[in-house]
Amino acid sequence: MSLAKRPRVIALANQKGGVGKTTTAINLGTALAAIGEEVLIVDLDPQGNASTGLGVDRKQRKRSTYDVMVGEAGLHDVVVPTAVPRMSVAPSTLDLLGVELEIAADPNRAYHLRNAVAGLDSIRERNFTYLLVDCPPSLNLLTINAMTAAHSVLVPLQCEFFALEGLSQLLKTVEQVRKSLNPELSIHGIVLTMYDSRNNLSGQVAADVRAHMGDKVYETVIPRNVRISEAPSHGKPVMLYDFHSSGSQAYLRLAREIINRERQLTAA
Repeated sequence: MSLAKRPRVIALANQKGGVGKTTTAINLGTALAAIGEEVLIVDLDPQGNASTGLGVDRKQRKRSTYDVMVGEAGLHDVVVPTAVPRMSVAPSTLDLLGVELEIAADPNRAYHLRNAVAGLDSIRERNFTYLLVDCPPSLNLLTINAMTAAHSVLVPLQCEFFALEGLSQLLKTVEQVRKSLNPELSIHGIVLTMYDSRNNLSGQVAADVRAHMGDKVYETVIPRNVRISEAPSHGKPVMLYDFHSSGSQAYLRLAREIINRERQLTAA
């Protein structure tokens, strides 16, 4: 199956931890599903926080993205439904920690996820329109697999002093993958997370990022919101936990902005 005929695949990546990457995967996926998209979250982080945050208990993960990456299962074999209508998840386990060593000798090691995504055509009952891949907080082989499988990369960036540090390395990696593995790869956008309007530093960081990256930065900013922080402990996205919270509404706006960008990209 060609890239053009697959669902839109977006890799959420940032080698820096604690920037809201998994939180964005969960809540953006929920928001996209809420406005009518069919969404699959592919949890490619060995920590498995996206799976936990969607209520998938570790004991229930009989098969996971580890099995997909080592070729022992198709992606459709590991997909499980969530409490969110129109959204499923391919959960991860700690076994993913060993994947890099297991597939390192394979000359096609960077294409394992891409090939698995192509196999999703066999799921006739689910016509996924978006696949969101939650990458680990490092630029390792799992992240490279995600970028090779993706149409674009979404970068969550925390509104803190060191926000721009490391972004250049991530952008270089995206460019290297585009040149050598996936010529269709692009930066979909950068989303500013944990924004505190009462903090002058947040405003300065946002201004600096926009000055450097221009219209690659989404208009929508994700606020620092206690409901977003509380929701994962209940195994729920924030929209199911508190729909009217500022965090829920921000992710809905982000989902609409992403869909508008997608329309512009496909129309171009």
